[in-house]
Amino acid sequence: MPTVEENLGMWSNYDWSKAGDEWSQGWGGTSSLWWGSLFPRIRHFLPAKKILEIAPGYGRFTDYIRFACEHLDIVDLTPRCIEACKQRFAESSNISYFLNDGKSLDIIADDSIDFVFSFDSLVHVELEVLETYLHQLKRKMKANSIGFFHHSNIGEYVDPATGDTPFENVHWRAKSVTAQKFAEACDAAGLQCITQEIINWGGEPLCDCLSVFTPQSSRWARSNQVVRNGDFWKEALHLANVQQQYELVKNQRNKSNIPFIKQLQNEVTILKDRVSAMETSKFWKFRKTWFQLKKTVGLGDNE
Repeated sequence: MPTVEENLGMWSNYDWSKAGDEWSQGWGGTSSLWWGSLFPRIRHFLPAKKILEIAPGYGRFTDYIRFACEHLDIVDLTPRCIEACKQRFAESSNISYFLNDGKSLDIIADDSIDFVFSFDSLVHVELEVLETYLHQLKRKMKANSIGFFHHSNIGEYVDPATGDTPFENVHWRAKSVTAQKFAEACDAAGLQCITQEIINWGGEPLCDCLSVFTPQSSRWARSNQVVRNGDFWKEALHLANVQQQYELVKNQRNKSNIPFIKQLQNEVTILKDRVSAMETSKFWKFRKTWFQLKKTVGLGDNE
């Protein structure tokens, strides 16, 4: 069971040399994951005036979200992640950075958030912490705001007698969380789940869930629509294949442009040599003397 303390220790000591992009390789990269899988699911809610991103890590999705809002608040448990984001997005004046204890959102102003986003981080968070976040978000979110959380559903497979799953929990999913329990937690907090897409991850059973939620009085509110999508990972692999094909085209184009670029560089060098030769010639010296004389006697200085 990943506790808050275990999450802090895990991500404080993790090798962030690839900035988290290693988790996007199933899609062929973070760009493909964002534009191919995530953005189509949340595009109806963007742009938003103010967005809150919870647990951004080193900012692989922050790099896209920051352009979809007027202002972005990011909250993370790990000081190392907050500092990395500050450095990575130093040129972005519309981001505020907050370090929390893994549970509290007191640092976020009430009734200020239009869209809440978290992907690939809350899957390691137990139900108790999710419940705490949801009760606070009821105060932080505006009347017609939307939340999008990627969280665990592995609890659906847990044997109550043993607390174990029939398969190895290789991705460290929180065993106390299911899609249904998350929806119930939203209801208890005064929020409403309006869509839940229960998905597989890396070929495993449907161990994850993408939940969209809103305040119960929101114009978006409706009965929850639950979809079990066992083809989610096929979607990732398809996008990776497409990405690979176009990368091959891009690389081939770059290779084919090399002779042309070298030719242009050679021609520029030749022209520079010609200009240099002209400027040292007797004709060029006479030309400059003539224009200086014209300027002296008042005949104009246009060359």
